[in-house]
Amino acid sequence: MNKGIILYQSKYGATRKYAMWLQELTDFDCLETPKARPQEVAQYETILLCGGVYASGIAGLPFLKKNPGLLQGRKAAVLCVGASPYEEAAFAEIRAHNMTGKLKRLPLFYGRGIWDESKMKFVDKTLCKILQKSIAKKDPNTYEPWMAALMSAAGQTCDWTDRKYLVPVLEFLGIE
Repeated sequence: MNKGIILYQSKYGATRKYAMWLQELTDFDCLETPKARPQEVAQYETILLCGGVYASGIAGLPFLKKNPGLLQGRKAAVLCVGASPYEEAAFAEIRAHNMTGKLKRLPLFYGRGIWDESKMKFVDKTLCKILQKSIAKKDPNTYEPWMAALMSAAGQTCDWTDRKYLVPVLEFLGIE
């Protein structure tokens, strides 16, 4: 059996960046989730899925949900990547929403991503603008951390990716 594989699904590049860093640090194979085949992934001892967070869902996670047998007898974890700063309550909601069934026992990690409206697809950009208009009507003193981050990033390009977010993942994998 091969040592490990990093599966990733990235819409705007931050998740891919984390996957490439992990590949460099682990020497694991790396593959985009849409190209992954269960029989191929079954050849690995460790599976690490990296997926962007979009509308509370983790991209790429359906692959593991459709193939729960891949998790049996293997070390597996998920790294989700989002534009919001880490906040315990929001992270708990992401976990509750996504890590269900056989995925419930898997470790879930978080890495902060990138905000770049110029790379956003029309639908994503439009939804963000609508959300920003809605939040702008509130008193800024009542903003949740993700709201404040969204409002401060509007119209800017922000890259919050940082290798420090990989430390807990590497500890889980036994790589220091």
